[in-house]
Amino acid sequence: MSNEKIKVLLVDDQTMIRQGFSYVINLQDDMNLIGEASDGIEAIKIAKEKLPHVILMDIQMPNLSGIDATKEIMKQLPTTKIVILTTFDDQEYIYQGIRSGAVGFLLKDAEVEEMLDAIRSAYRGEAIFKTTLAANALSRAIVSGFAMPSKKGESILIEKPTDREQEILQEMAYGLRNDQIGKKLFITEGTVKSHVHRILQKFGCEDRTQVVVTALRNGMVK
Repeated sequence: MSNEKIKVLLVDDQTMIRQGFSYVINLQDDMNLIGEASDGIEAIKIAKEKLPHVILMDIQMPNLSGIDATKEIMKQLPTTKIVILTTFDDQEYIYQGIRSGAVGFLLKDAEVEEMLDAIRSAYRGEAIFKTTLAANALSRAIVSGFAMPSKKGESILIEKPTDREQEILQEMAYGLRNDQIGKKLFITEGTVKSHVHRILQKFGCEDRTQVVVTALRNGMVK
């Protein structure tokens, strides 16, 4: 999968937003913009036809909102990663997005590199909730009993993490990538990857997002 281009679907009712984002995405060697949609109904249709890896999903759109579209897409394509796009740094929107199955949240006025990093992070199975309001919304979703969708069902801790794995798990909860964790803990990126793989096995999770949510729910990270 490392040589595969990230298939991106862009969903927004504003033409200028789509034009700007699509231009940047098309310049990336590791990304392929497979489609654009202007409302939730169109987004569902294109997603089912083209099977994107990552969807950038606007919240407020005509005909069908991004939240409702996210819910439907997650039902039919549970491995798709959806990043919510909005101009509102509003906890309620973020909360609803998390509840619907989105793995990330991004303001439309974010820097280009931040947007591209969000796409790549989502593709790797990492969560993108980097604002204070987003963190609060994630905590609220966890307290209310929300669990990330998983083909394996409820995650169960099979074996207690080692001290090093616990350190890495905490950095994952902070949203750090493998290379960033390696630099912070003075270990190689390959070593971090090995630990992350072992952590996924111990939690019975399929990706980093599920691990972080499970750890937060059980008070294992802060």
